[in-house]
Amino acid sequence: MSTTINKEEIQKFSRLADEWWDVNGKFKPLHMFNPIRIEYITESIKNHYRIKKNKANFLNGFNILDIGCGGGLISEPMARLGGNVTGIDASEKNIEVAKLHSKKNGLKIDYLNASPENFDRFENFDIILNLEIIEHVSDVNLYIQSCNKLLKKNGLMFTATLNRSFTSYLKAIIGAEYILRWLPIGTHDWNKFIKPEELEKMLNNEKFSTIDIKGLTFNPLLKKWKKSDDLSVNYIISSLKI
Repeated sequence: MSTTINKEEIQKFSRLADEWWDVNGKFKPLHMFNPIRIEYITESIKNHYRIKKNKANFLNGFNILDIGCGGGLISEPMARLGGNVTGIDASEKNIEVAKLHSKKNGLKIDYLNASPENFDRFENFDIILNLEIIEHVSDVNLYIQSCNKLLKKNGLMFTATLNRSFTSYLKAIIGAEYILRWLPIGTHDWNKFIKPEELEKMLNNEKFSTIDIKGLTFNPLLKKWKKSDDLSVNYIISSLKI
């Protein structure tokens, strides 16, 4: 049976699972990255569903699926905003960490050890989050097909990943892993990075229409991430199931 699970990748992240919520640990870059991801996702949802900008708990009533949820770094903020969040991950260790942390914080999140192709909540979700996950799966096309089955018609999907470019090799591999030591060496395989035009084509083939695409770039002086038109390294696509 076809699968999206890459066992080596699962083992790699399972070994780091205890560090998910350590802001100065191995996942420090993700903690720094999280605010801009949340900002982009929440603004896009508000714009698409025409929600008042200052409405509290504006995700009330939305079923949200966070695939490859890890320790829950995105699931928890979405739940705090009122979303009915389900987080799935192929690593059992990640799910254990996520469950424990959400319980400590009094958040009701449905965490399950699963991958999208063996998850049976068909057309159950209004929003799917694929954040820094597709560069770690074994079959990207199967992954996107599986997402299509889980998302409601006219539902939103956010896909964030890394471009396969010379710049990304210098910054995301050489810079982040070998020089700055932001990430453990071997965290990423540059050959699995996906060019934006390739990902758009894959999404379009599975009946997803691109709404927007933005680059996410790091300002080393301010030590902050920002949205930009530079897609050479990190980028995020918001798309609609048609």
